[in-house]
Amino acid sequence: MALIVLLIIVIGIVVYFIGIYNGLVTARNGYKNAFAQIDVQLTRRHDLIPNLVETAKGYLAHERGTLEAVVQARNAAVAGLAAAKGHPGEAAAMQRVAESENALGQTLGRLFALQEAYPDLKANQTMMQLSEELASTENRVAFARQAYNDAVMTYNNRRETFPNSLVAGGFAAAEPLQIEQPAMREAPKVSFT
Repeated sequence: MALIVLLIIVIGIVVYFIGIYNGLVTARNGYKNAFAQIDVQLTRRHDLIPNLVETAKGYLAHERGTLEAVVQARNAAVAGLAAAKGHPGEAAAMQRVAESENALGQTLGRLFALQEAYPDLKANQTMMQLSEELASTENRVAFARQAYNDAVMTYNNRRETFPNSLVAGGFAAAEPLQIEQPAMREAPKVSFT
């Protein structure tokens, strides 16, 4: 009788730790899936940029340096994202994506600043449509990044809490993705003139 009770206890403990392990795997797969959504949105963003540059070329012929900087930053962002696809959650991969996306955002900011200086470009229907699609995509990127960071936090919490930490030895910590958006951090400027 005592052997049966002991066997039931051992089986219960084994099932409990299997549940912990499966929960860690599920959480890891969750943040990897969330990163895949970031990948979809950033790829959409990267695909819009060549059309934006091509539309602006006719109006900004003497602003070639800015257009080339946008193309170079876009290519670097595509490469950073491609490198991170195989290693979502790794600190170095997330750092590279963040740095390349921040650089792309800065060069796009310069392009849109130039757009303001050229009324014909600003009024161009294609440019307006592409700018609108890009703004919509930026919102999607922000939502996907938030979902990814939430999934990373859930995973990291799960792997670091006791008793899960006893099983989590083979599960590396995941790194959230922090893309700077200076426009979000600046106070809005109001003018009544």
